[in-house]
Amino acid sequence: MAGVVAAVAVTGVVVSAAGGIVAREFGLGGFGAGAFGSGWLGLGGSGSGSDGGAAEAAASTLPPATAQVTRQTMQSTETVDGDLGFGPSSTLTNRVQGTVTALPDSGQEIARGQALYKVDDQPVVLMYGGLPAYRTLGPGSEGADVKQLEHNLKALGYKGFSVDEDYTDNTADAVEEWQEDLGLTETGRVDLGRVVFADGAVRVDTVKVGRGEPAGPGLAVLDYTGTASLVTADLELSDQSLVTKGAEVSVELPDGTKVAGTIDQVTTVIEPAADQNSDPETKLEAVISLEDQKATEDLTAAAVDVVFTASERKDVLTVPVTALVALAEGGYGIEVVTGSTSRYVPVTTGLFSDGRVEIDGAGIGEGTRVGVPK
Repeated sequence: MAGVVAAVAVTGVVVSAAGGIVAREFGLGGFGAGAFGSGWLGLGGSGSGSDGGAAEAAASTLPPATAQVTRQTMQSTETVDGDLGFGPSSTLTNRVQGTVTALPDSGQEIARGQALYKVDDQPVVLMYGGLPAYRTLGPGSEGADVKQLEHNLKALGYKGFSVDEDYTDNTADAVEEWQEDLGLTETGRVDLGRVVFADGAVRVDTVKVGRGEPAGPGLAVLDYTGTASLVTADLELSDQSLVTKGAEVSVELPDGTKVAGTIDQVTTVIEPAADQNSDPETKLEAVISLEDQKATEDLTAAAVDVVFTASERKDVLTVPVTALVALAEGGYGIEVVTGSTSRYVPVTTGLFSDGRVEIDGAGIGEGTRVGVPK
C-alpha cells in the first residue's frame, strides 16, 4: 500500500486499488501524513476472536450511509440575467400625407383590421403578414403582396374573390366594401401607407408624435412590439454555443416560478462605448419565447434569470458526487455495497451537475447501492 496519501477533494476517502482503505474521514478536506487517528479505519487486521466482535468489525467497515445508482439525463447549465418584456421593438413610419389626428395609448394592443393611428381622420390599418407594403395595389396588380392582402380581407370576413396573387375586379369589390366599413373613399385600390403589415397583433411601446403634428412621409409615428411576453438576454460572444435557435431554456421569474422557454432569435449587437477611452462591445442577444404566458400576465417588465443548457448527457448512470472516492494510484472509484460487504470499483467520471456525477464502471448498473457519507 502506498506510503504517501494525496489530499482528497471530493469525499475524504482514499483507497488502494485492492480495495483496502488507506484513510476514511468523512467531510471535505485533505489528508496528510498525520491525519490518521480515530477518524480512519484500517482493513485486514484480526478480529476480536468472538462472533459478536467479528460482526461488529464487519459492520464498522461499511459506509455510514448508501445511495442508489440512478439512470437519468444530466445537464450542465449556465445562468444569465435576462429582461422580461415584449421583445425588441419596431418603428412604424408614416407614408400618408396630412395631419396626425388620432393616436393609440402606450401599452395598447391592436389587432388585424384595427387602426394604428389616423391621418386627416382616416385610419392607417394593421394587417398581418411578413412582407412590408411597398406599392399601391389595384386591379391588374400581381404578386405575393396581393395574396397577403387578400388573405387578410378573407380573415376579416370579406368574400367573393380568390386568395391568389392576382388583384381582380372581384378583389376590388371586396376592397370597396372594406373601405366603406372604415369610412374611406371607395376606390377599390389600396394606397401605399394605408395598410401596415406585421407578423401578428401588436402592442404599442412608445408614441413618438403628438396629435396635430404634420404627418409627412418618413415620420416615425410609434414603436411597437408583439403582444406575447418575451425574455431578452445578453451574452458574451464566447457563449455562442449556449444560444442555438430552437434550444430550450428555463426562465425563473421574480416570485421563483420557473417557466419553460425556447430561443426564437439570436442576433449580434454592438453596444456603444461608455466613454471615449473605451471601445464598443459586441454581444449576443437572445430573444426567448415563453411556453406559459399566463405565468407573466401580471408582469409587463421584470428582471429574470435564464438558465441555458451548456451540455447534456442522456440516459446515463449517476451517483451523488459524495459517493466518489479517490484511488491511491489515481482516478476515482465508488464503494459498492452488497448485503454486509462492500468492495471498491474504479469508475470513469463524466458530467457533473446538481450534486451528481455521471459514471461508468464494470458491473455497475441502475439500482446498485453505493456508499456515501451521512
